[in-house]
Amino acid sequence: MKTTYITLSLSAVLLLGIYSCKKGEVATTDLDAYATSDTTAAVVSDSISSVASMKVKDKQFIKTGDVSMEVKDVYNATIAIEKSVQELGGFVTNSNLQSNVVSESTYNTSNEEAMLVKKYQTENTMQVRIPTEKLDDLLIAINANKLFLNSRSINAEDVTANIKYSELEGKRNQKTAENISKLKTNKDKVTLDNENMSEGNLQKLQSMNMTDDLKYSTVDIYIKEPQLRIAEIAVTNTTSIDNKYKYNFIYDAKDGFIYGFYLIQRIIVALINIWPILLIAAALIYFLKKRKTSKPEHSKIQE
Repeated sequence: MKTTYITLSLSAVLLLGIYSCKKGEVATTDLDAYATSDTTAAVVSDSISSVASMKVKDKQFIKTGDVSMEVKDVYNATIAIEKSVQELGGFVTNSNLQSNVVSESTYNTSNEEAMLVKKYQTENTMQVRIPTEKLDDLLIAINANKLFLNSRSINAEDVTANIKYSELEGKRNQKTAENISKLKTNKDKVTLDNENMSEGNLQKLQSMNMTDDLKYSTVDIYIKEPQLRIAEIAVTNTTSIDNKYKYNFIYDAKDGFIYGFYLIQRIIVALINIWPILLIAAALIYFLKKRKTSKPEHSKIQE
């Protein structure tokens, strides 16, 4: 009896332990699943804007975006974003990648070699056009490259009334053209017809631009690296080269002698060019000296 009791007790303890382990495993699995779903929800909410995917019955929206973020590598991020834009059926209208040099110094490593060290920060300003229905997909692709999101602005401009107004203006322009055609041909009719055609062309251009903006969303993207990069570039030791050829006595003495010889020639030629002035000056000096010489002799005679 006692043995049976002990056996039942051990069995109960064993079953309780198994149940506790299973319960712990289930709890852990549920927690992992919850964490995964929570992370996924965070990525999705951070990547997709409700404005980007918004659709309202009987409404037309022109959607634009502006994203500013920091990335690990601007060049690689630029390539990735441009590839995503192309895959989604869009195109890049502007991409201005540049490295802003903060400082640069040259360190001589030998008589012939030196090292140029540049500290710089890379950034890129981009503008892309993407099919409006793919705008949220592009935002996801852009978000995959970020280290830190500085700002993101998605706008949806309701242009339903503008489209209706454009249609009404088109009908008015057509009616005006019909009325002008009924007038008697003269100078005023030609002027009115030209003005109406010009207004109609402008209206068509505006309609084309609006249709294009409805079909393709414009997204401005600014990306930069959060920290400075350092570039080490092997260059020539210019200091030793400058010292080597800074002064050559034999060459400089020879060059000075030649320069002096040509300088004498130039002076002689210059004097030849002004010989009339020299002749007049010599004559004046001669007469002045002669006058001074004759003046004392005249004074002695009077005494």
